[in-house]
Amino acid sequence: MLIDTLVTAGVKRMHGLVGDSANAIANEIRESKQIEWLHYRHEEAAAFAAGADAQLTGGLAVCIGSCGPGNMHLINGLYDAHRSQAPVLAIATHIPSSEIGTSYFQETDPKALFKDCSYYCELVSSGKQMPRVLQIAMQHAVARQGVAVIVLSGDVAVEEVELPELKHNVLLQRPVIRPSDTELASLAALINGHSRITLLCGSGCKDAHDEVMALCAKVKSPVVTALRGKQYVEWDNPYDVGLTGLIGYSSGFHAMERCEILLMLGTDFPYKDFFPGHPVKIVQIDLRAEHLGRRAAITTGLVGDIGETLRALLPLITVKEDSAHLEHCRNEYARVREGLDKKAAADRSDTIVYPEFVAAELSRQAADNAVFTCDVGTPVVWAARYLQMKKGRALLGSFNHGSMANAMPQAIGAQFAFPGRQVISLSGDGGFSMLMGDLLTIRQYKLPVKVVIFNNGVLGFVALEMKAQGYPPYATDLDNPDFALMAEAMGIKGISVRKPAEVAPAIAAALAHEGPVVLNVYVSPSELSMPPTIKLEQAKGFSLYMFRQILDGNLGEVVETVKTNFLT
Repeated sequence: MLIDTLVTAGVKRMHGLVGDSANAIANEIRESKQIEWLHYRHEEAAAFAAGADAQLTGGLAVCIGSCGPGNMHLINGLYDAHRSQAPVLAIATHIPSSEIGTSYFQETDPKALFKDCSYYCELVSSGKQMPRVLQIAMQHAVARQGVAVIVLSGDVAVEEVELPELKHNVLLQRPVIRPSDTELASLAALINGHSRITLLCGSGCKDAHDEVMALCAKVKSPVVTALRGKQYVEWDNPYDVGLTGLIGYSSGFHAMERCEILLMLGTDFPYKDFFPGHPVKIVQIDLRAEHLGRRAAITTGLVGDIGETLRALLPLITVKEDSAHLEHCRNEYARVREGLDKKAAADRSDTIVYPEFVAAELSRQAADNAVFTCDVGTPVVWAARYLQMKKGRALLGSFNHGSMANAMPQAIGAQFAFPGRQVISLSGDGGFSMLMGDLLTIRQYKLPVKVVIFNNGVLGFVALEMKAQGYPPYATDLDNPDFALMAEAMGIKGISVRKPAEVAPAIAAALAHEGPVVLNVYVSPSELSMPPTIKLEQAKGFSLYMFRQILDGNLGEVVETVKTNFLT
């Protein structure tokens, strides 16, 4: 009944790991041959992969873990899926139903464990609850765009029950949601009465690219992008002035600083320190009312789908002739972009491979519909600043949950969902090594994922945080093997790069290879991913860090850091 219900709902894959309490389900999948069981080496990787599957396809994805530790391993990936608004159903199998509450072997309390990372979590204690509980769980996942969990003991799973009358597909409706005519008229009057308007666009701008561009054309507005909105608004965008936030550019920060109205479209941008530091009228439009006004004081907040809202708003907007604000911001962006591109230039060094160059070269050579995944830390910085989002490209990461080790498992899920697309993982050496056992999943299924490892021998973002606080980095060094040789030992093509001249040919060879590739690039450990604006305490922190390094006799590191990041 469970498998039949999932098939009716359109589920094609189940990401997970077998185990005693899940064996009956696995056997039913084997016999029915209607769903593909995808076997992982770690349940966390399975959950990350399911989240990527759901984000890219827009459909329901399913992951499974066996009782106790097995389903606990799902939690981190499910947190990421839930915070990324990915419709994922998790099947958390449980100990024998007669033993619940007795401190039985591997006993946990799944309902309590999954409560904070799901919209729905229910224990199936009798076959009579099925498939209604399953239908409710799936409906929660697709309707609210997040995680739902069913907890199912192995002995309950094998109960015989009558075939149900309740069996139907998940009902994914998309009603037209926009503000009222009165609210739109008020917003139009506000916009028409001001000259300096800046847009901050997030993931809610998905499918609204043309409407955002039409609004910019009318009000001469620069577009600042939140990271999750990059893939939706960056391409074919003459109004783009870059990102803001910790990984953004100063041009994006300044475009928000100098505006009179900041129009937030489909973004729950969390970093309050990067909102304007002077009184500005902030207008926020979001499909979720609970997101309105929780990051900054807003003048007004409207509930609506961005595309639908802008289509209704545009006829009310007066075309502005004054483009001074836009031109100023565009000029600032051009200046900043020139500096960023210099750091990614092929001729920057003959001996040191800089991570910016690697990311920029990946962007140049990748397919127009490539799927990129990036690890938290410095890889997400290089992805944000140097991957060019063309129409059809996708960028996934743990952008809200901020977990390490997400990139490679998400790439696995992306490749399963789209076997014919180019999938590239931008992995940090720390993130890759945390879940590198699932490189064997890539090998086992012969997935043509390209895993690019930015190997700097350090937990780079953590080291940067320590430096900003005035501390010499401690416990951040990584003694890595040659990951390419390790991949070769697994039967995967491995390529190591140590010189700038090797970067472009190595990327070309990796992308041309039909199977999986591990591209191990030894990049400079001294590169700082500086935020767009440096606070006084951060400047003091960097100064204190360098002073302490000199006292400790590490003058060479200080010189290299200054040369790499400040003299350029």
